[in-house]
Amino acid sequence: MKINWKKVKYYFKLYWLRALLISLLVILGISLIIFIFIGLRAWNEAESYLRQSQLAMIPLQLYLQIVMALIFGVVYTFMWYWLMFKKGTQSFTQTTKKSVAGQNIGITWNDVIGMDEAKQEALEIVKLIKDRAELQRIGGKILKGIIMLGPPGCGKTYLAKAIATEAGMPFIAMSGSEFVEMFVGVGAGRIRSLFKRAQQLAELEGGCIIFIDEIDAVGAKRGMDAGFGGTTEHNTTLNQLLVEMDGLKDKDYNIVLVGATNAPENYLDEALLRPGRFDRKIYVDKPSLADREKLFDYYLKKVKYDPSDIKIDRLARITVGQSPADIANIVREAALITVRNQKSAISMKEINDARERIALGIKRRIKMTDREKWQTAYHEAGHAIVTYLLVPTKDVFKITITPRGHTGGATWVPEREETLIQDKVELLNEIRISLGSYAAERIKLGHTTAGVVGDFGSAITTAHNMAWRLGMGKSGLIGDFHLLNTNQYTAGNISEETKARLDQDVQEIMQTCLKEVQELLLNENPLLERLAKELVSKEELNYDEIEAIFKEFGKNRPVS
Repeated sequence: MKINWKKVKYYFKLYWLRALLISLLVILGISLIIFIFIGLRAWNEAESYLRQSQLAMIPLQLYLQIVMALIFGVVYTFMWYWLMFKKGTQSFTQTTKKSVAGQNIGITWNDVIGMDEAKQEALEIVKLIKDRAELQRIGGKILKGIIMLGPPGCGKTYLAKAIATEAGMPFIAMSGSEFVEMFVGVGAGRIRSLFKRAQQLAELEGGCIIFIDEIDAVGAKRGMDAGFGGTTEHNTTLNQLLVEMDGLKDKDYNIVLVGATNAPENYLDEALLRPGRFDRKIYVDKPSLADREKLFDYYLKKVKYDPSDIKIDRLARITVGQSPADIANIVREAALITVRNQKSAISMKEINDARERIALGIKRRIKMTDREKWQTAYHEAGHAIVTYLLVPTKDVFKITITPRGHTGGATWVPEREETLIQDKVELLNEIRISLGSYAAERIKLGHTTAGVVGDFGSAITTAHNMAWRLGMGKSGLIGDFHLLNTNQYTAGNISEETKARLDQDVQEIMQTCLKEVQELLLNENPLLERLAKELVSKEELNYDEIEAIFKEFGKNRPVS
């Protein structure tokens, strides 16, 4: 049998202390056997009275030796454990993360749904990792690092596992927060320990992939220490990471560092993002309409559902802006509700209940008075009518006046399609939808309720951004005045007169939108009354019931 000396050398580097202890035990064992043999020989040659006296002392000597050995063993073991794993410097600076063989992770490209552009980038990286010879043939160098940027729950960790599986190389996963401790120098030591282990694995297996999740915890911009040591510890940890990624070693190891973060790109230190460290950026964004259909199809196949009742294309349409993790959570929650309702398969009702429970919380056991029901019904009907008749880019999917979480009711108005950049019309529509509740309450009740506080907050924030940041105010002032005003060094550069004009622009936007919404609801007063009456009677109206009411009044959605 051929001995793989490379593996023998690797295991000796990794487990030399264990091998040394075993060798010492073997030597002690052989020595003990020799001493026993010599002792027995001397025993046979001794006089009879000497043997009798020695026999009498054996029990006491044996007892004392056993007791002393036990005491010494316990004390030695405790001190060794305390030194190495509790208080010793080695325990702080050594990482105990185990590597996982790529083929044992089990996450393949087929398990990564959607993200076609990101997967294509990752596939190219896998090919480079697996075949360095082709790259070196033309004088190229292997990538040092890949950073994945995007919102939480979009599959960055999943994609990193798929890269390790497809590359078939050892995979070490850590979190950025695992490096930084209260003592200065600990994080740098753990970085060194991590890369040392990765180098050993790369030398043995031909390569290694390190994955650091939430890398912003260790890779944020460096700063001056305020005197408490925390910033110094962060800086030294990041500096050590930069040195390790530079590859200032006597040998070029095939190690690729994959980082993932939800933080904005400009939050990370510039030195970390420069070429030669994180050479490739992969943007993992929220799924498109087609991707959401694939995600629902993927997760629904794992459970029992009614395909005649659940329309996957409609589910994809009403979940605009939701991440793969959100979609998986909806299906998981729907399965729990199905079991609770003692049904054999998930239906659309359970899906809707799951969405509402996740977004708004469980239904509260609060009995609303008739007065409160009508107030809430007019409030939600105002949102629905404004959305249906003025905003062609949104659907009125569901209206409810059932108390949930911190709300007394809700109107579901999902986007019909993804929007990357909002224009002035879309921003004004957001304000009109928010003010629909306020206008409806004033028209039907003659006064308003505290329920408009959230709507006011949303509307005035949008109007403020339009005037202060986007140059959409009537005064014609342009520039990001909000940025100047929130910076302590530039806040004084804006005159009080300019601030007053910008605030006037905000109110002008709000009042104009309110006037339009009031005129619409006054003209559609019969529709407002009918919609509110249905809500008081049924408490919840779904998509088809809402469409039927609007069609009854001859209303059609405007063309976008």
